[in-house]
Amino acid sequence: MPIYEYRALTVAGQARKGIIDADTPRLAREKLRIEKVHVTEMWPVDARTKALKGGKGGRWNALAIKLPKFERRVTTRDLATFTRQFSTLLKSGIQLADALKALVEQCTDRSMERVLRVVKEEITSGNNLAEALAKHPRYFSDLYVNMVKAGEASGTLDVVLTRIAEYLQKQASLKGKVVSAITYPAIMVSVGTAVVIFLMSYVVPQITKVLTDRGQPLPFVTEVLIQFSGLVRDFWWIGLIALLAGYFLLRAALATEAGRLRFDTLLLRLPLFGSLFTKQAISRFAMTFSTLLKSGLPALDALKIVSLVVNNARLTQVINDIHQRIIEGADIATPIKKSRIFPPMVGYMVAVGEQSGQLEDVLDRVSESYEEELDFAIQRLTSMIEPIIIIFLAVVVGFIIAAVLLPLLDFKGI
Repeated sequence: MPIYEYRALTVAGQARKGIIDADTPRLAREKLRIEKVHVTEMWPVDARTKALKGGKGGRWNALAIKLPKFERRVTTRDLATFTRQFSTLLKSGIQLADALKALVEQCTDRSMERVLRVVKEEITSGNNLAEALAKHPRYFSDLYVNMVKAGEASGTLDVVLTRIAEYLQKQASLKGKVVSAITYPAIMVSVGTAVVIFLMSYVVPQITKVLTDRGQPLPFVTEVLIQFSGLVRDFWWIGLIALLAGYFLLRAALATEAGRLRFDTLLLRLPLFGSLFTKQAISRFAMTFSTLLKSGLPALDALKIVSLVVNNARLTQVINDIHQRIIEGADIATPIKKSRIFPPMVGYMVAVGEQSGQLEDVLDRVSESYEEELDFAIQRLTSMIEPIIIIFLAVVVGFIIAAVLLPLLDFKGI
């Protein structure tokens, strides 16, 4: 059944837009007329030919074609909530198409609603769920699609969906911890830098002008402050251009495979923050690998998917090497031990899991262990960085105050 987007007016004269499915545009309009809605524009979701040909509403539809990349992406937490609700409906005995219909009706995100309607129509047409989801990679990753495929094959789709929801929730929590650890010092540094720039470019010049107008010799620290303030005031634009140039150069480098590999390798070796990124990457690897194995995927297929979702080119390189070594006849633990990313403990635990046939449970313990270490590392980092930043800002502000006050107190020769 085709899906249409529409713009309309209610009986109260209010604008309304949405999505509706019907066999023909006429039936779609009749459905909306029953709801006392007057349609002003309507077009198929997958064929917005009106925008290409012009005509009424062409400008708006053209914008819809040109700007799809600016649509809000579904967040990991939102996707986890959707998946958990989907699993609950299936566990209650509701048919797949009816469950999707219920999710469509309660969906508040317009782009997600459109995707779910298309998926529902794919299911109604006889396609399986994994194939339907695979057509929307912006919303459903390879990991998601392959786990759903394994769940459909084993007849345990509701269980697999629950497992996916738990995995997505843990991933969102893990990412949130690292982001919060980086955000706090970044905000402090940004605010401190902004305050210093304001003092140097606006406040200090006015004060130092009064001091220079007095015509008396100025202390050395005051002279340094005046020179530095002049540089900030007169050449701030050079710093801005340098920042923008650095940003675009970094983006260009990250667009290449070699540049991305160097950058991600550097992230793992950064002082203070490198250990955070390493622990997060290892926990993500173990959690994802375990989830895929529990869903019934073979180890080689699971590793291939894990390499796509770890979000670090250096770790992806290591996982691909592990995958190749396994094809050549090695076990999983040996190449993990030889890699320089995974600590020896991980290799030994994986070896124990392989020998005992409980690799999934061992990987879960590895993930939990590194998640706990990540929590402790974040606490240590926060408690260490905060006083460092405060001391640094205190030294800078103290230097400015001393450079201003010394001439006023007639201290000379300093």
